[in-house]
Amino acid sequence: MNFNKAIIVGRLTRDPESRTLPSGQTVASFGLATNRVWNDREGGKKESTEFHNIVAFGKLADICSRYLNKGQLILIEGRIQTNSWEDKDGNKRYRTEIIAENMQMGPRAAQSQTVPTNKEADAPAIKNNEEIPVIEAEEPIQNQENQENNESKEEVDVKNIPF
Repeated sequence: MNFNKAIIVGRLTRDPESRTLPSGQTVASFGLATNRVWNDREGGKKESTEFHNIVAFGKLADICSRYLNKGQLILIEGRIQTNSWEDKDGNKRYRTEIIAENMQMGPRAAQSQTVPTNKEADAPAIKNNEEIPVIEAEEPIQNQENQENNESKEEVDVKNIPF
Protein backbone atom coordinates (compact mmCIF):
# COMPACT_ATOMS: atom_id res chain seq x y z
CA MET A 1 0.00 0.00 0.00
CA ASN A 2 1.24 3.51 -0.84
CA PHE A 3 0.36 6.70 0.97
CA ASN A 4 1.16 10.29 -0.02
CA LYS A 5 -0.29 12.86 2.39
CA ALA A 6 1.07 16.20 3.62
CA ILE A 7 -0.51 18.35 6.33
CA ILE A 8 1.22 21.64 7.08
CA VAL A 9 0.34 24.79 8.99
CA GLY A 10 2.18 27.97 8.15
CA ARG A 11 2.02 31.51 6.85
CA LEU A 12 1.73 32.61 3.23
CA THR A 13 4.95 34.07 1.83
CA ARG A 14 3.14 35.82 -1.02
CA ASP A 15 -0.36 36.44 -2.31
CA PRO A 16 -1.72 33.57 -4.44
CA GLU A 17 -1.13 33.87 -8.17
CA SER A 18 -4.12 32.69 -10.17
CA ARG A 19 -4.27 31.62 -13.81
CA THR A 20 -6.55 29.61 -16.05
CA LEU A 21 -5.44 26.50 -17.92
CA PRO A 22 -6.44 26.01 -21.59
CA SER A 23 -9.01 23.49 -20.34
CA GLY A 24 -10.70 26.31 -18.39
CA GLN A 25 -9.65 25.03 -14.96
CA THR A 26 -8.35 27.61 -12.47
CA VAL A 27 -4.92 27.12 -10.85
CA ALA A 28 -3.61 29.08 -7.87
CA SER A 29 -0.03 28.86 -6.62
CA PHE A 30 1.54 30.41 -3.52
CA GLY A 31 4.30 29.87 -1.00
CA LEU A 32 3.92 28.75 2.60
CA ALA A 33 6.55 29.00 5.34
CA THR A 34 6.64 26.62 8.32
CA ASN A 35 8.88 27.00 11.38
CA ARG A 36 10.49 24.37 13.55
CA VAL A 37 11.86 25.21 17.01
CA TRP A 38 14.00 22.88 19.13
CA ASN A 39 16.68 22.94 21.83
CA ASP A 40 20.24 21.90 20.97
CA ARG A 41 22.55 19.83 23.22
CA GLU A 42 23.69 22.92 25.13
CA GLY A 43 20.07 23.94 25.79
CA GLY A 44 20.10 26.79 23.29
CA LYS A 45 16.97 27.48 21.30
CA LYS A 46 17.29 26.79 17.57
CA GLU A 47 14.84 27.61 14.81
CA SER A 48 14.63 26.76 11.13
CA THR A 49 12.16 27.76 8.46
CA GLU A 50 11.05 25.56 5.59
CA PHE A 51 9.46 27.02 2.45
CA HIS A 52 6.81 25.05 0.55
CA ASN A 53 5.29 25.55 -2.92
CA ILE A 54 1.51 25.05 -2.86
CA VAL A 55 -0.70 24.51 -5.93
CA ALA A 56 -4.52 24.38 -5.83
CA PHE A 57 -6.90 23.56 -8.68
CA GLY A 58 -10.57 24.25 -9.48
CA LYS A 59 -12.92 25.62 -6.83
CA LEU A 60 -10.21 25.47 -4.14
CA ALA A 61 -7.98 27.62 -6.37
CA ASP A 62 -10.78 30.19 -6.72
CA ILE A 63 -11.23 30.32 -2.94
CA CYS A 64 -7.48 30.60 -2.31
CA SER A 65 -6.97 33.39 -4.81
CA ARG A 66 -9.96 35.29 -3.48
CA TYR A 67 -9.51 35.02 0.29
CA LEU A 68 -5.84 34.38 1.06
CA ASN A 69 -3.26 37.10 1.63
CA LYS A 70 0.46 37.25 2.36
CA GLY A 71 1.21 36.57 6.04
CA GLN A 72 -2.06 34.76 6.75
CA LEU A 73 -1.97 31.55 8.80
CA ILE A 74 -3.49 28.54 7.01
CA LEU A 75 -3.57 24.75 7.13
CA ILE A 76 -3.04 22.85 3.89
CA GLU A 77 -3.77 19.17 3.38
CA GLY A 78 -2.65 17.58 0.15
CA ARG A 79 -0.14 15.34 -1.62
CA ILE A 80 3.51 15.85 -2.49
CA GLN A 81 4.45 15.95 -6.16
CA THR A 82 7.85 16.55 -7.80
CA ASN A 83 8.10 17.82 -11.36
CA SER A 84 11.28 17.80 -13.48
CA TRP A 85 12.27 19.66 -16.64
CA GLU A 86 15.31 20.87 -18.54
CA ASP A 87 16.10 24.57 -18.41
CA LYS A 88 17.37 26.58 -21.39
CA ASP A 89 20.99 25.61 -20.55
CA GLY A 90 20.13 21.89 -20.64
CA ASN A 91 20.32 21.41 -16.86
CA LYS A 92 17.78 19.11 -15.24
CA ARG A 93 15.63 21.08 -12.75
CA TYR A 94 13.23 19.85 -10.07
CA ARG A 95 10.38 21.48 -8.20
CA THR A 96 8.55 19.79 -5.32
CA GLU A 97 5.03 21.04 -4.65
CA ILE A 98 2.15 20.22 -2.37
CA ILE A 99 -1.02 19.78 -4.42
CA ALA A 100 -3.71 21.14 -2.11
CA GLU A 101 -6.80 19.02 -1.56
CA ASN A 102 -8.16 20.88 1.49
CA MET A 103 -7.45 24.26 3.03
CA GLN A 104 -8.47 25.84 6.34
CA MET A 105 -7.90 29.49 7.10
CA GLY A 106 -6.53 30.48 10.48
CA PRO A 107 -7.73 33.44 12.54
CA ARG A 108 -7.57 36.78 10.83
CA ALA A 109 -6.03 39.89 12.35
CA ALA A 110 -8.49 42.47 13.68
CA GLN A 111 -7.39 45.03 11.09
CA SER A 112 -8.12 42.76 8.12
CA GLN A 113 -11.60 42.00 9.47
CA THR A 114 -12.73 45.61 9.43
CA VAL A 115 -11.35 46.66 6.04
CA PRO A 116 -11.68 44.19 3.16
CA THR A 117 -8.82 43.98 0.66
CA ASN A 118 -9.40 44.37 -3.07
CA LYS A 119 -9.75 40.58 -3.37
CA GLU A 120 -12.49 40.62 -0.75
CA ALA A 121 -14.47 43.43 -2.35
CA ASP A 122 -17.18 41.02 -3.47
CA ALA A 123 -17.33 39.28 -0.07
CA PRO A 124 -19.22 40.77 2.88
CA ALA A 125 -17.01 42.62 5.37
CA ILE A 126 -16.86 41.38 8.95
CA LYS A 127 -16.87 44.12 11.54
CA ASN A 128 -15.50 43.74 15.05
CA ASN A 129 -18.14 45.99 16.60
CA GLU A 130 -21.03 44.20 14.91
CA GLU A 131 -23.38 42.80 17.51
CA ILE A 132 -24.44 39.18 17.44
CA PRO A 133 -28.23 38.98 17.50
CA VAL A 134 -29.81 37.30 20.52
CA ILE A 135 -32.96 35.28 19.90
CA GLU A 136 -35.23 34.94 22.87
CA ALA A 137 -38.03 32.40 22.98
CA GLU A 138 -41.45 33.87 23.78
CA GLU A 139 -42.63 30.68 25.47
CA PRO A 140 -40.61 28.23 27.53
CA ILE A 141 -39.69 25.09 25.63
CA GLN A 142 -41.37 21.96 26.94
CA ASN A 143 -40.00 18.52 26.37
CA GLN A 144 -41.99 16.15 24.18
CA GLU A 145 -43.21 14.08 27.14
CA ASN A 146 -44.80 17.14 28.77
CA GLN A 147 -46.40 18.22 25.54
CA GLU A 148 -47.94 14.79 24.94
CA ASN A 149 -49.19 14.22 28.46
CA ASN A 150 -49.87 17.88 29.37
CA GLU A 151 -48.54 17.06 32.80
CA SER A 152 -47.22 19.85 34.93
CA LYS A 153 -43.85 18.93 36.38
CA GLU A 154 -41.59 20.99 38.59
CA GLU A 155 -39.61 23.46 36.46
CA VAL A 156 -35.87 24.02 36.86
CA ASP A 157 -34.91 27.46 38.10
CA VAL A 158 -31.92 28.79 36.12
CA LYS A 159 -30.58 30.51 39.26
CA ASN A 160 -30.09 27.12 40.95
CA ILE A 161 -27.78 25.76 38.24
CA PRO A 162 -24.22 25.76 39.67
CA PHE A 163 -22.41 26.76 36.48
